Amino acid sequence: MSGFYERLKEVASPRIGLGCMNLSHGYGQYVPEEEGIRALNDAFEMGYRHFDTATLYGGTANERLLGKALASKRRELLLASKCGMAMDPESGKRVIDGRPETLRRQCEESLARLDTDHLDLYYLHRMDRQVPIEESVGALGRLVEEGKLRAVGLSEISADTLRKAHAEYPVAAVQSEYSLWTRNPEIALSQACKELGTALVAFSPLGRGFLSGAIHAYTTYVEGDMRAGMPRFNGDNLTHNLTLLAHFNAMANDLEMTPAQLALAWVKAQGDHVIPIPGSRSVSHMQENLYAEQVVLSDEDLVQLNKMMLPGEIAGARYNEAQQADIDTEEFV
Repeated sequence: MSGFYERLKEVASPRIGLGCMNLSHGYGQYVPEEEGIRALNDAFEMGYRHFDTATLYGGTANERLLGKALASKRRELLLASKCGMAMDPESGKRVIDGRPETLRRQCEESLARLDTDHLDLYYLHRMDRQVPIEESVGALGRLVEEGKLRAVGLSEISADTLRKAHAEYPVAAVQSEYSLWTRNPEIALSQACKELGTALVAFSPLGRGFLSGAIHAYTTYVEGDMRAGMPRFNGDNLTHNLTLLAHFNAMANDLEMTPAQLALAWVKAQGDHVIPIPGSRSVSHMQENLYAEQVVLSDEDLVQLNKMMLPGEIAGARYNEAQQADIDTEEFV
């Protein structure tokens, strides 16, 4: 059993964790610090124990927020962050850098911002194509040996890259976008994770709000909302994709749960190794999402859901060309 699974058990974490990015990054509207601290404390009180952040989010603001909110609860939770992709303060652009010296420096800085002496899980946020994956993962492995990390993770990588990395140092978890309408991990990554004993941590299990009902034909995106640049969330693609939700929403209604809860229950049903981490700025939505921990779908329910929103039915790519160039994930053809 990896250090990641051990830590989940130690803190009695639900399967569902909390992706904290939304509080500081990605969707344009960020919560004030005091409100963010209250939201994180409320999340802990309602039962969340797995909290996920990154150096990139909010240009380090998200890590600092979690440090202020959760430092007093550190022994009672699983704290995960990411390195290898950061915001350049001068240009405001993302910089991918997987060199060992960069990862060590970013780790030290993450520890300081999060007010802790170690991280339970530290992901390489993006693979640096200029640095062999073995070098990056080996550097993170040395940080585990020094006691600064408990486990090593990767994000947005292929099954082949996972196997190469795992041969260098055990990879405890891989983050990949996974939801009913984004099933790329089913191409090869999920099976590789099962074979290697690696957790598949599913980010955006609600499809960046698409499956929870947050997106409509008249939706306009505020400045800084990444969905404005994602093909499937815009124009004719979005118009088409919204038509695919009718049966899904009807099924949620029939089962007397919200669409978000149904979406999360489906992700949970994809295997014990799959750990969903939905994010939200809303405390009420955090509670709604956590309720899905209790939902168990029948085989008949899963058969119906598996026929919905198949990859060939979705219009538009999940990333634009620039974003796609930064990832190593398998894509449907």
